[in-house]
Amino acid sequence: MTVRHFLDLSDAGTDALAAMIDDAQQRKAARRDWPKGKADADAPLAGHVLAMVFEKNSTRTRVSFDIAMRQLGGSALVLDSASSQLGRGESVADTARVLSRMADAIMLRTDDHAKAEEMARHASVPVINGLTDRSHPCQIVADLLTVVERGKPLPGLEVAWLGDGNNVLHSILEAAGLFKFNVRIATPKGYEPDGEFVETARARGAQVTLTGDAAQATTGADVVVTDTWVSMGQDHTHNKLAAMAPFQVNEALMARAKPDAPFLHCLPAHVGEEVSEDVFEGPQSVVFDEAENRIHAQKSVLLWCFGKL
Repeated sequence: MTVRHFLDLSDAGTDALAAMIDDAQQRKAARRDWPKGKADADAPLAGHVLAMVFEKNSTRTRVSFDIAMRQLGGSALVLDSASSQLGRGESVADTARVLSRMADAIMLRTDDHAKAEEMARHASVPVINGLTDRSHPCQIVADLLTVVERGKPLPGLEVAWLGDGNNVLHSILEAAGLFKFNVRIATPKGYEPDGEFVETARARGAQVTLTGDAAQATTGADVVVTDTWVSMGQDHTHNKLAAMAPFQVNEALMARAKPDAPFLHCLPAHVGEEVSEDVFEGPQSVVFDEAENRIHAQKSVLLWCFGKL
């Protein structure tokens, strides 16, 4: 049987992603008011172990994958570079082969996407991208779930992205091509997303607009999304912050979007930089629903990787 890796959304494809969102909704509804650590009634991953490898700090990814495995009946363990042999120079390939013999799946959160690809090449169990500098597919499954929960069909959706053209935006563009929704991207000059993701989304039928005008991007949008302007590992440069300032999501920009447009942010947020406090704490903000949905999205990703979805 072919091992199912989840390094990018295209590894699963449209039908599987739709099935993940549907499964996540059903499992979330079925356990309403249950204790967070109680296993789902069917405990589909009973006896399975997920090895989580962290080379970047994490709150939501670490907790959501751990709780996801518990709710699916399995368990998880954590390795980080400071306390594992990866930090002393053991190769990714050797780590992949060792973990494949000791765990049933591997989740890797790292910097260079090539490390995730190398892990997948040498692992004989599923490898999941918990974040790389290229993409963040697990986050976007949670984001799509959050949007669908609000009664918004994905095909034809108008998504506004403001700020840095980063890994989260790359995965949004990938989702846009798969589900045929449109993305208006407002970034300062020099901070546009990787052209490969733009062209692939367009080739698959999504409309992608690149602009330097934040108001143009948000006018009539169904969803408004941003992320921190300075990602982990980047220098907190004043030049970048100054360039990004006109792209802050504030009340004036949100007023240009549709009245029921949710505001999304993958967190952690720097309130007062990429988003104003009145938007972050306002009625259109769904950032904490979005954060909770990481658990439900992760569960469905895991089930797909194990061939149970």
